[in-house]
Amino acid sequence: MSATVVRRVRLPADRRAPGAAREIVRAALAEVELTEVMNEALLLTTELTTNGVVHAGTDIDLEVVADREELTVTVTDFAEGLPTRITPNGVEIAEGGRGMLLVDHFATSWGTTHYPHGKGVWFRLTRGRPPSAEPSGAVPPFGAPSAAALAALANSELRLVDGGIGPAADRLLTRLCGAIAATGGLVRLDEADGGGLRPVAGYGAVGVDPARLLTVPLQVSWPWRGELVLSVGDTPSAYARPLAELVAERLGLALENERLRRTDLRRQAWLTFLAEVSELLAQSLDIELTLALIPRLVVPRLGQWCAIYSADEWGDPKYAAAAHVDEDLVGGLVEQLHQVGRDGPMTRLRDAVRTGLQTALPPPVDGLAVPLVARGQRLGLLVVGRPANLRRDGEEFAIIDDVARRAALAIDNARIHAERTRVAQTLQKSLLPPALPTVDGIGFGAEYVPTLGDAEVGGDFYDLVPMPAGRWLVVIGDVSGKGVQAATVTGLVRDVIRVLVRDGRPVPDIMARINETLVERGSGRYCTLAMAAVGRGGQGQLDVILHLAGHDRPVLVGADGKASFVGTPGTALGLLPQVKSPNMSVSLAPGDTMIFYTDGVTERRRGTELFGIERLRAAAGTFAGLSAAAVATRLRATALAFSPEPPRDDIAILALRNEA
Repeated sequence: MSATVVRRVRLPADRRAPGAAREIVRAALAEVELTEVMNEALLLTTELTTNGVVHAGTDIDLEVVADREELTVTVTDFAEGLPTRITPNGVEIAEGGRGMLLVDHFATSWGTTHYPHGKGVWFRLTRGRPPSAEPSGAVPPFGAPSAAALAALANSELRLVDGGIGPAADRLLTRLCGAIAATGGLVRLDEADGGGLRPVAGYGAVGVDPARLLTVPLQVSWPWRGELVLSVGDTPSAYARPLAELVAERLGLALENERLRRTDLRRQAWLTFLAEVSELLAQSLDIELTLALIPRLVVPRLGQWCAIYSADEWGDPKYAAAAHVDEDLVGGLVEQLHQVGRDGPMTRLRDAVRTGLQTALPPPVDGLAVPLVARGQRLGLLVVGRPANLRRDGEEFAIIDDVARRAALAIDNARIHAERTRVAQTLQKSLLPPALPTVDGIGFGAEYVPTLGDAEVGGDFYDLVPMPAGRWLVVIGDVSGKGVQAATVTGLVRDVIRVLVRDGRPVPDIMARINETLVERGSGRYCTLAMAAVGRGGQGQLDVILHLAGHDRPVLVGADGKASFVGTPGTALGLLPQVKSPNMSVSLAPGDTMIFYTDGVTERRRGTELFGIERLRAAAGTFAGLSAAAVATRLRATALAFSPEPPRDDIAILALRNEA
């Protein structure tokens, strides 16, 4: 055994540092056989190292010097300018902790040393000299721990509690009451949920006489608050308050950890909820569906009920949808919301729309109206009823406001999409004939399928233009691309054809002029065309002169069901200065049908498989004997049924039939 044991070590700023320091002190005392001061030494070592790690927040240097008669422990931290105060008896105590009170009470002697880089605190314990004696009347009952063991328990055991402090707090409160001869104690906590102070741990019986109670507040963050209450009688222990404050501090730390844990879990749940709201709202661009979906996302998570209002052209709220935890109450809720009067719900809703400010709705409605604002435009109101527990905290108000912003953006996106779709449909209709002409002996049928879910104008078109001598020009075409530029080219081609036909220009000249116009524009857009001049021939036949400019060949379906492709492909318009468009004369006997189409039919895709021209010819053969309108309808249905996916390209079909 060595006469003197010296240990020096640097410990990191970690919660495990106090435990490591205790083991070093424990080993040193065992080596020099000075175990009678073990409890006090471990208590004070824990306090000084905890102050250094937790309050100073730095690494610490630990020095232990022990022999058979005394122990000296020095803890040095590296924090500059720690706030201090001086007690009436000249004892220096670090603010923010109660460690120095215990050091002053239990140590034989102690002191501080200040350095430019921090501060050191040392204490000395001597054999045969107890630091203090328990006063009479404060002797712990049999089996109760010493005050030092109690404080060590508070530092080590309670510090490790995670996810709830009930059992540990009960055990610690029992030890505390035994150490200071208290007849009872309570740990009470107000979690800001409207329930006030409620006990989370208890021991014995706590009286009602304030003079016989010791109350110490728990160090928890707002909005939580708590207190430790002890029945200490008329003559409390000399160190009842320091130990109670120490235990209250440790309880406060454990409760603060629990509060932060709950807050973190709750915020994670709210973030998940908001992510789900955004995902669900993003899946719909239908404004009616979006308005109906929003209340069902809110109830019951944020309130007992929810209603959504849009804003009409006068800035007044217009009811759209509502949801309630009890669906049978939706009708009554809407009636209540629509009550007018000097301070009725509808009056407040109008004010909320016009001012753009949140407005509370008093009972019996009892809700909150939040304006829906997106891109600087007031779109309506999100009205949320009070939750079942009749309480809502600031975080929930922020969540409602966030949901309102996301809902407003979803509504605005749906509104913009609906407007674009309406404009696209209007423009698309303007590029197609409003109605097919009725001609004796000639049947016409047409179908047009735009790309589903797309608000862009397609480049496919068809037209029927009257020609001199009772003839008709059948036109079907496909302009490359989509959108406004494609629609511009489509309108240009359609108008040029109509103007030149009225001027009596032959079809080859019409194609040449269209090609020149597109090449001169230099937009990179090109157009494929199929044009057929149809007139009456002899013996009830229809004479057709077919011109193809890069377009797919039409299908000729005989009255007997035989189907074949006719025509000679030419050059697409708008690519080269000169184009070739060989013509072909075809005679349609009574009952024969010629089917024109765009590549949206043949390129209809099912996985990697295309509808293709062979499947088209086989299907067309089954249409023999049908009217032109029925042929177009049946081909459209056949092409769409080929794949469950929405069309990736526009589909245009035009059928010409000899009905003589």
